[in-house]
Amino acid sequence: MISIRGLRFQYKGAKRAALDNINLDIADGDFVGIIGTSGAGKSTLTYALNGIVPHHFTGDFYGQVLVDGMDTVDSSPEQLSAKIGSVFQDIDAQMVASLVEDEMAFGLENFGVPRAEIGGRIDEALAMVGIGPLRYRMIRSLSGGEKQKVAIAAIVALRPSIVLLDEPTGELDPQSSRHIFSMLRELNERFGLTIVVVEQKIMLLCEFVRKLVVMEQGRIAHAGAVREVLAHSDEMEAIGVNVPRVVTLANRLRAAGLYDGPLPLNIDEAEVMLKTILSTDYAD
Repeated sequence: MISIRGLRFQYKGAKRAALDNINLDIADGDFVGIIGTSGAGKSTLTYALNGIVPHHFTGDFYGQVLVDGMDTVDSSPEQLSAKIGSVFQDIDAQMVASLVEDEMAFGLENFGVPRAEIGGRIDEALAMVGIGPLRYRMIRSLSGGEKQKVAIAAIVALRPSIVLLDEPTGELDPQSSRHIFSMLRELNERFGLTIVVVEQKIMLLCEFVRKLVVMEQGRIAHAGAVREVLAHSDEMEAIGVNVPRVVTLANRLRAAGLYDGPLPLNIDEAEVMLKTILSTDYAD
């Protein structure tokens, strides 16, 4: 479990806090999406979870962040990485080997995993992520989506309980982006991994995650179940966070007293909503 209480962090030399009074709980096995405009504090929040803040980025740090009971101030990023594995936005910068198998073995060797166990760990992680055939491929020959999956598999091989991703689909096309999120959902549902992902593509978040955290100028503006948060679509749009058009439509129909059912998150659910409206007394 992740527990954040009263977190405030201001980078050295900055004029304002990057994070201000953050309070948040993320339960074991949760799938959480973090969204917000540029400068909202999303990446800094991820740095606070994996210990990069305050160990590598210095500044004024107040409050407490616990990751599976480990205080991120008292624990080094290396110690925390046994609990929380991080996949950064710049995948090419994260890669250290030329062959997929070697990339995965690198982290395992650094963690002191016995050599006799490394092959099995690689097999297991590749199977979990669904990329077994890539094991002997050269990394330079992979597509962007395949590289993302290799990076995730390399983290999964370390067996953390939490996987943290910062904009994993930023450079990917829509189809590849969906493949990444489908794989993340599989890891979450089949293997119980806690997934925390920063992402700008809100339609993807709405379809795949269970909880949303909306950030604004270093603070949490809204947090909770996806439909609960999207009920505040007007407020989200006012701070520059776009929401799916079907959500905006549904909230306007609710405000007009024409609909009181569940909030649709995609076109299929919007079709059900409209059919419901047209087949009831609302149409009168």
